[in-house]
Amino acid sequence: MKLYRGFATVGSMIILSRVLGFVRDVLIAAVLGTSHVADAFFVAFRVPNMFRRLVAEGAFDAAFIPLFAKRLHVDGPDAARGFAGQALGGLTLVLVAFTVLAEIAMPWLMLLLAPGFRSDPAKFDLAVTLARIALPYLICMSLVALYTGVLNALGRFAIAALAPTLLNVVLIAVLFALVASGNSDQSAAGVALAWGIAASGLLQVLVVAFAAAKVGMRVPVERPRLTPDMRRLMALAAPGIVAGGMAQITVVISTIIATLQDRVVSWLYYADRIFQLPLGVIGVAIGVVLLPDLSHKLRSDDHAAALASENRALEFALLLTMPAAVALFVAAEPIMRVLFQRGAFTAVDTSATAGMLSALSLGLPAYVLIKVLHPSYFAREDTKTPMIFAGISMAANIVLSFTLFVAIGAVGIAIATMLSGWINVALLVMTLKRRGGFAPDRTFRRGFAGISAASLVMGVVVFALVKLLAPWFQPASGLAAQAIALVTLVAGGLVVYLGAAELFGAAKFRSLIKDMGV
Repeated sequence: MKLYRGFATVGSMIILSRVLGFVRDVLIAAVLGTSHVADAFFVAFRVPNMFRRLVAEGAFDAAFIPLFAKRLHVDGPDAARGFAGQALGGLTLVLVAFTVLAEIAMPWLMLLLAPGFRSDPAKFDLAVTLARIALPYLICMSLVALYTGVLNALGRFAIAALAPTLLNVVLIAVLFALVASGNSDQSAAGVALAWGIAASGLLQVLVVAFAAAKVGMRVPVERPRLTPDMRRLMALAAPGIVAGGMAQITVVISTIIATLQDRVVSWLYYADRIFQLPLGVIGVAIGVVLLPDLSHKLRSDDHAAALASENRALEFALLLTMPAAVALFVAAEPIMRVLFQRGAFTAVDTSATAGMLSALSLGLPAYVLIKVLHPSYFAREDTKTPMIFAGISMAANIVLSFTLFVAIGAVGIAIATMLSGWINVALLVMTLKRRGGFAPDRTFRRGFAGISAASLVMGVVVFALVKLLAPWFQPASGLAAQAIALVTLVAGGLVVYLGAAELFGAAKFRSLIKDMGV
């Protein structure tokens, strides 16, 4: 099945990126630990990342791909190329102007994003400096988003999905250079990493632009004009800024509250990195492939095929997400201990980040489902409804984060993030069903029951393995023994889940692998 093959292609590229991202984070943990420089760097990195996902990826993909697909179906490749050129010219102009203003206003922006840094002038000034160096990454990533939209609409997923790995490649190279030089100045290391972020953005633009040109979509940079096409693009993109960037808005809110207590920013970052691995591989991969697929089918008036795609996408997402959520919840502490507890990362950090990861894991299915449900709205050129629901869940997150942070401490931020995700999912599903845009079929209902049963069985086995292997997860056992114990835990849980899923009829993996073209 072409849809599953697309999931596999994008997912495999994201896995590569996440693995490299893990290597990057292990090196950052060893070099920066949870120091004030680490806090400053993570907040600074979130500045271009936040605006990239709000302005470029979420909003732009949601608006651009359906309109590009329509132009491609109705008027042909030349008209689609012209539309992309208009969008490229307008996007570049807006983002260059925005970046210049943001560079000037960075101290005030940092006060908004990290108010807790005000009590430490050195940390605050460093965060401002690092954010200013890294901010041009936003321009590059916005251009990457446009070229990625073109490639995805044409069914060319591999290069577009591979490009983000270049960020991790560049940062790993910078970190190895820092380790090799023996330089112990953490502030200098933070500056070097910020320059690496900016350089990786330019490299990604060159890669995706070349890939688009190679398939006959050399996008011209046209003079920005407010044509009807651009007005429609802007009308769809404006609400998409909120809808497509819901996860980033939640992270920003969490960061603001986290800066009120020392080290919480870093704890939340490391827990979120593990949480983002299955979210990126599953949710992002399915969302990336599903949006152009639904757009093309709806443009062809094949609504039955669109509904079938939605059912298979949701089923596939839950097949992978539910066991991941259960495993992360049960095994959070040994995972964090083996992956990060070394150098400047202490046992206290392990305990704190594990608690956050457990709470976040309960919301993993919700955030994956948001990624899968959004394309059903975007493909129908509806970005306003997800925007409204994102606003409701964001308001709930603000109230819950602050309330729970005061009541139970740092882990309350993660619990609030989890709950706000489920609120968003409930609103999206109920509205889509009411409009006739989604109807669970018999295959989905049967598969969901099997997935739930298989995940429960796997959870019991993983819990037993955590207790059995507990001595081997301790740092005193040595890194090799820890790694073997973690691999045994993961492999044992995976084998049990695969067997249980086959037994309960959740999936036929041989057929699924064949559909993926593996």
